[in-house]
Amino acid sequence: MRINAEREQKDKNVNSPKDKEAHIKKFRELLGDWYKNNQRNLPWRNTHDPYRIWISEIMLQQTTVPTVIPYFKRWMERFPAVESLATASLQEILTLWQGLGYYQRAKNLHKTALLITDSYGGSFPRTWNELIKLPGIGPYTASAILSFAFGLPYPALDANVRRLVSRLQALKNKSQSQTDKMIMDFLHPLFKEGDPGLLNQALMELGSLICRPRNPLCLVCPVSRACLAYASGIQELFPPPVKLSFKKIETVIGIFERNGLFLIQKRPSKGLMADLWEFPGGKREPDETLEQALRREIREELNCEISHIQPLITVKHAYTQFRVTLHAFRCRHKGRPRLIEGIHRWIAIQDFQLYPFPSGDAKIIRSLEKNP
Repeated sequence: MRINAEREQKDKNVNSPKDKEAHIKKFRELLGDWYKNNQRNLPWRNTHDPYRIWISEIMLQQTTVPTVIPYFKRWMERFPAVESLATASLQEILTLWQGLGYYQRAKNLHKTALLITDSYGGSFPRTWNELIKLPGIGPYTASAILSFAFGLPYPALDANVRRLVSRLQALKNKSQSQTDKMIMDFLHPLFKEGDPGLLNQALMELGSLICRPRNPLCLVCPVSRACLAYASGIQELFPPPVKLSFKKIETVIGIFERNGLFLIQKRPSKGLMADLWEFPGGKREPDETLEQALRREIREELNCEISHIQPLITVKHAYTQFRVTLHAFRCRHKGRPRLIEGIHRWIAIQDFQLYPFPSGDAKIIRSLEKNP
């Protein structure tokens, strides 16, 4: 009831078109002043280069800002323009991406770079309909590119902005499409004047730094007086929390070394972590010991038996929907393993850096480098 009362009072305060315009103008001013004084100095800001904006926005999907910064800098050193990305090999791109996860993003970057160079002469499209057709570019990324690079009035709706507006409007739990429509109805009037790129950055920055998922800093929020959730003291109820469930998986990994070279294999081109390289092995069945699982997996994958099994390291790693425990063992093969050309390779320890690996295998590699 209190939310409804606050909403009615707010509606009264901005009842006429003139009052609404004044309210929107004041909101923009408060937000802009706060952003001017509090924005972070990030390497992809203060630019209108659509390429740099595109790369940063793709990297930031499902990834934190501190994690992305060093990746972005290394990427720009190696691929400073869309043409250099288009001419690179997929293996090099995936290797540079290693550790960011969600590797399909990197593959889509390569596909889109090829399309931009081949079909658009190396220049980014400047319309929504053209951008949205490119691999890996969804509504949010298209809006970010159009507003940051070209100054077009497209609100960029990311998780931070969703949370911020959900609290400002005290939006109740509805379907995602209904909620997004209500959020966009709130945002569009803000974009009728001013710099849309700056406004998008300010909204996202406020959501990230102040309107945090937990323990929001409402007392220093520049627009808290316009926030219905804050007025009711129930900020953290918006948006409603999403319960996540993860599947636990145990895997066994065989580390084979021959004359100073290590055996690796390439994953299929489709499915989870497609086109990445890994050590031979696989899932442990519920009724198996680790050694039994390792022997079975190596028999199935390499058609050979193993001996001299020695534990190397146990690694735990989280993926999108999985919590994986990897048990790595040094071992030797008995008989001639079945190695498929192009799928299996023997490589030196210093060459691991040339191949893209899943994050779990990368942790095993670091252990090998410390204890060769």
